Amino acid sequence: MTRFTWASLFAVPVLAASSSAIAADYLTVAQAQHILVPQADAFAAFPVTLSPAQLTQIRQISGVPQRTAQPRVWRATSGGRLAGWVIVDEVIGKHEYITYATGISPDGHVLGVEILSYRESKGGQVRDVRWRSLFRGKTVRDKFKLNQDIPNISGATLSSRNITDGVKRLLAIHAVALAQVR
Repeated sequence: MTRFTWASLFAVPVLAASSSAIAADYLTVAQAQHILVPQADAFAAFPVTLSPAQLTQIRQISGVPQRTAQPRVWRATSGGRLAGWVIVDEVIGKHEYITYATGISPDGHVLGVEILSYRESKGGQVRDVRWRSLFRGKTVRDKFKLNQDIPNISGATLSSRNITDGVKRLLAIHAVALAQVR
């Protein structure tokens, strides 16, 4: 027969609460767009459907697979001319997804990275503007190795690695599917 104690009634809710993630939304897509490409006067959804060959190219270039053939892409224009691209993506943190946006110039340089939603209870240091600014100016030709050209953040190792890999993957999407668009 199992022995009942009052303490057992409190253990289950405490354990359940300690393992839950904390979701926080920081920016909308529209807010991120204006931060990442501030000179733009218009943002238009730009439908992209990647072919199997393009998905293979993206994996070869970035070292990580693209999960969907239809990335979320916006074309940013200023006076009708291409000013850049904004791609919204998700990567896994430790257990939950991190939604982020990356601005990419027409010639393939990172304009910036913004965290839209962070759902983990730890590792939110990836929102630090100093860390995210290290991506600015990077191209698909850069190494993108954590602890080499992008430093790891102690306590946010998985988030740091996955955002780093994700930005490289988004630059590969640009190179494969967007670089020739004007």
